[in-house]
Amino acid sequence: MLWRSPRCARAPRVEAVLAGKPRTNGAHWERIGIPAGIRGICLHEPQRAEEIRPKLRRQFSAHIANGCAAVGFEFVENAFWDAEAQIKGVPLSKLLGGTLNEIVCGVSLGIREDPRSLVRKVEEELRSGYQRIKLKIKPGKDIEYVAAARNEFPDIQLSVDANSAYRLEDAAHLRKLDEFRLLMMAQPLNWDDIYAHSKLQAQIQTAICLDECINDARHALNAIELKACRIINIKLGRVGGHSEARRVEQTCRTHAIQVWCGGMLETGLGRAHNIAMSTLAGFTLPGDVSASKRYWSEDLIEPEVEVTSKGTIRVPKTPGIGYERCEARPNRAAHGACKQLQQPADGGPGVVHERIVFEASQQSRDGSQVAVIPS
Repeated sequence: MLWRSPRCARAPRVEAVLAGKPRTNGAHWERIGIPAGIRGICLHEPQRAEEIRPKLRRQFSAHIANGCAAVGFEFVENAFWDAEAQIKGVPLSKLLGGTLNEIVCGVSLGIREDPRSLVRKVEEELRSGYQRIKLKIKPGKDIEYVAAARNEFPDIQLSVDANSAYRLEDAAHLRKLDEFRLLMMAQPLNWDDIYAHSKLQAQIQTAICLDECINDARHALNAIELKACRIINIKLGRVGGHSEARRVEQTCRTHAIQVWCGGMLETGLGRAHNIAMSTLAGFTLPGDVSASKRYWSEDLIEPEVEVTSKGTIRVPKTPGIGYERCEARPNRAAHGACKQLQQPADGGPGVVHERIVFEASQQSRDGSQVAVIPS
């Protein structure tokens, strides 16, 4: 998907590849939500990836106006960031402004059949070194489950994630969670209702963390000014790439709001970008960036992402995202390498779009120009 300008004779040209189809046509791009008009957009040294964003946004906006889904913007923009880091010979984390050499990791656990099985799963993840446990909850599977985990592990960092399962009228019930000394309660109310969260936060002691409500820095500032939360989750896929993620992080840091990195079942390609983003100074809480083996029989990268015994991931020091693609794996991943999620035959948008991140960032280290999605 990315090629070097022929003017740079030493730089090999990289063939466009998507889901195993070289030189993919525009119809296929649009079928998976990516406007064909972005083909040929170039990054010229010393141009910065962030300067490409308006061009990409215009193409995606036109795509949406024509009634098409456009779910790949952030992946394409992140690919340009990776390309810029490789051109400059620096790790992506440093290009973004990150300062950490290791990031602290947590895990998210789905709802279990009973509290006892949940406790066993929490114990397993703690043995693996993870420093924060986040429990999914919903009405009928909340107080008893959280109590079991907290009683068994009184000193761990424990949070809950409601995924909009409650309403403001449930405030008295949610207040019962205060006794468990939770790090946070993520997105308890409707995904788009910042105001209702401000009402709820005033009635409970547990810090609310907003997730789906925050799609850009403007939303973050609105939530902060309304006192709707005390913590914000940043997902690259939700806010639209590294440029906006950095703005959200800066807004939160300016107002002393803690942030952490959320996950969206990424392969190692997306996970590598999460690692880089998590090195920014505002990311003070353990994120949902975990080891490849938690979700994938085999990941698309080498080495696979690993978590140390103390619950951290070491940040790569090589240029770009710091991981190399395993050539034989993408097509296998598209046919179900994920342990816990059955992928559609073409790999689904998660797998396909992360191929864009990888394919668009493959390049030599000494070229002068790159172009995403050759026409």
